[in-house]
Amino acid sequence: MSEEILSSSGNVFLDMGFPPEEAAILQMRADLMAKLRKIIKSKKLIQAKAAKILGVSQSRVSDLVRGKWEKFSLEMLITLATRAGLHVTLKTAA
Repeated sequence: MSEEILSSSGNVFLDMGFPPEEAAILQMRADLMAKLRKIIKSKKLIQAKAAKILGVSQSRVSDLVRGKWEKFSLEMLITLATRAGLHVTLKTAA
């Protein structure tokens, strides 16, 4: 049995077979979650402090740092990113 190596489209969700519109949203959610986790880690915030900064409960921060993406809408992640001091923009390309 030989393995085939495929080139990525740049969006793992598209590569996994999700429809383009869903893959785009999933990728944005994944990117925002990764950035938020990076901020929490780089600032060495305990979950309670991160919760206060983000304006959510500690259990929501726990879900975030554990990567439970299904519990966060894109809109909520944009809100959290903004509260964390990130400037979120949407860029489109043809």
